[in-house]
Amino acid sequence: MTGKKEELYHVIMEAVMTELQQREIAVTSDSAQKVPVSVSARHVHLEQRHADLLFGKGYTFTKHRDISQPGQYSCQEQVTIVGPKQRLERVRIVAPLRQQTQVEISKTDAIKLGVNPPVRHSGDLKDSAPVTIIGPKGSIELEEGCIIADRHIHMSPEDARLYGVANHQKVKIEIDGEKGGMMYGVTVRVSDRYVLDMHIDTDDANAFGIKGGEYLTLIK
Repeated sequence: MTGKKEELYHVIMEAVMTELQQREIAVTSDSAQKVPVSVSARHVHLEQRHADLLFGKGYTFTKHRDISQPGQYSCQEQVTIVGPKQRLERVRIVAPLRQQTQVEISKTDAIKLGVNPPVRHSGDLKDSAPVTIIGPKGSIELEEGCIIADRHIHMSPEDARLYGVANHQKVKIEIDGEKGGMMYGVTVRVSDRYVLDMHIDTDDANAFGIKGGEYLTLIK
């Protein structure tokens, strides 16, 4: 190979390698911004005292199926949620038990019940909406505890590093498809107890045509 041909060869190879690297970076970057999504239907988390009142002291709940976060599962057991207007039947319990009873519903559910719950992080229950819960052994009247869960993404610290986001950061989520669009104000939640998964309620799922199990695009 002559000097000029060799020089041209190296120029071409360098250009090819640069292009391949750029494409690889682009592919990696695009795939790294995809997050799986789960649809969270109305459900109830119980504290021990309320579990005893609704189902009987020492009652053991039966697993229905695992949900996305480690150690959490929906139960076979169901309750009725009652508001000023109507009631919601067959609302599942989600275990394990918590420090404070929490009812998570959608805005559509809230209108049916006749209550006005705030959009909150899980566990942020101060001054949230009151509801009545009826179980097979008794009932309880919550002075507060009913919320509409905010749109959020569970991430491990390693996931957060990979996505370049921080705990409690608000991000946008882009949805493709016939009813595609953009979700705003999605909260990132980071913990070493979490696995990567985005949670939305049934109203959001229906609005964007999401069934659950899809991968959506995170945009910072």
